[in-house]
Amino acid sequence: MRYIFILLWLSSLLLATPFKVASYNVENLFDARYQGSEYKEYDPRRGRWNQPLVEKKLNRVAEVICDLDADIIGLQEIENRAIFTALQKRLKRVGCGYDYGVISQRKSRTSVQMALLSRFPITHHKELVVSSSPRVRNILEVELSIAGQRLLVFVNHWKSKGYNGWESKRIKYAKALQRRLSQLSSTTEYLLLGDFNTDYDAFKNLEKKIDDTGGKTGLHSILHTRNRSSQLPFGSHYSLWGELKYVDRWSTKFFSKKGTPDHLILPPALLDHHGISYVEGSFGVFRAKYLFVRAGYIKRWSYKKGGGYSDHLPIFATFESERTTAKPQIPPPPQSHEMTIDQLYGMTKASPKPLLKGVGVVWKRRNVALLKQTPSGRGIFLYGCTKGLEEGRRYDVRVEELGEYRGLKQITYLAILKRHGAFDTHPYHIGVKTLTSPRVKRQNEIVQGVVGVYQKGYLLIQGGRIPLYFKRGAGKPPDGAKIKINYAHIGYYKRLQWVLYSSKDFTVLEQ
Repeated sequence: MRYIFILLWLSSLLLATPFKVASYNVENLFDARYQGSEYKEYDPRRGRWNQPLVEKKLNRVAEVICDLDADIIGLQEIENRAIFTALQKRLKRVGCGYDYGVISQRKSRTSVQMALLSRFPITHHKELVVSSSPRVRNILEVELSIAGQRLLVFVNHWKSKGYNGWESKRIKYAKALQRRLSQLSSTTEYLLLGDFNTDYDAFKNLEKKIDDTGGKTGLHSILHTRNRSSQLPFGSHYSLWGELKYVDRWSTKFFSKKGTPDHLILPPALLDHHGISYVEGSFGVFRAKYLFVRAGYIKRWSYKKGGGYSDHLPIFATFESERTTAKPQIPPPPQSHEMTIDQLYGMTKASPKPLLKGVGVVWKRRNVALLKQTPSGRGIFLYGCTKGLEEGRRYDVRVEELGEYRGLKQITYLAILKRHGAFDTHPYHIGVKTLTSPRVKRQNEIVQGVVGVYQKGYLLIQGGRIPLYFKRGAGKPPDGAKIKINYAHIGYYKRLQWVLYSSKDFTVLEQ
């Protein structure tokens, strides 16, 4: 009897052991053999892509996977079975091998495939056909046996937003996936992961250049993905991005624009704390220092030099295959309170959530913008949260996250609640006639139409000189040149200065 008890106890420990699941877009893992479907830069006949570069890429991918140390990892952008097998051998050689693995095998003009590595047995796998078009990737479905329990994992790589990446193309992926999910019972435990090329909050403000669906997205409108897990009905899904602070919600970054194309998405069956269940609060983004060029800038893979890693960061979460205690209740979202921009300057964080009504976008440059409510009122700087906003248009917005950068108060995340009409931005700018206004001596204003002489970092005007700061890519005029400031943002770093973001923000009149 004693031995039976010990065996049962050991068995319970095994079931209680958590396991990690991850997803990683490795960015173009190709071999050095020509097969006709490669991207042109990875065509070995062109002479640039060769076996030594393949070896470097394998080492870089293996390094990340080893350090990530996930028990199950879905991979995207792997060319074929040959290079996938080479990766498996490389992982085993460096001491972090996986006993089980599978890769999609669509034979068409699709350049890259999806794959899955696992420390648990793979009992079955198949592919979901999204379209008969030869360039459309399938979805890889993998069945795993974890401590005697069945888990389905669907590895996705949906159409990118570039190259005519209309949202309707991603909706095709969502519908193909939904057709398969509709065949499963409410108790089936499955996990959706991969590169969906859709931000977790795309349903709020789908980019105009890809919106051919009236704002509907495959992730949210077809798969019914939500950002909160409370009261999740059957047929809907939970995106884990909602568990992170707004400032940490990103796995890609292009031109300072943060994105969340990578997802781990759960059905209610993985949140019920029976069988296999998600461990609350375990979701994260793998941010090893070596994955960055510098703080916040990803060291993406360079096929020319064989340097870098990927343009995506891996994401991960922990699960358990046991019955646990009751699920903690997630508190309701905090209430919003209508405020003015002036009142924001007295806050240290966005709690309660400030509601700004009728704010106008008086200026916008890529991922930064400036909001004002009245021409003479205070302005507030937006950093990294300008998606869906247009210069010269009014909105009702809710401030989700408020920050400060070197003395400059800024909004780092907001939700667009309502769109209003267009307005004339010129009265909201500081012009030549109002240079004596007190507004010139405060931050978060926009200056327009001022003429002066540029000299060693200063704009010389009648009555004084003003420090200028040119952002990367804006260029600088030659010393002694007479210039016109088309647009400048009054910012603060050790002192008030006028910041220019683009070469279009100033005009050289005379040299």
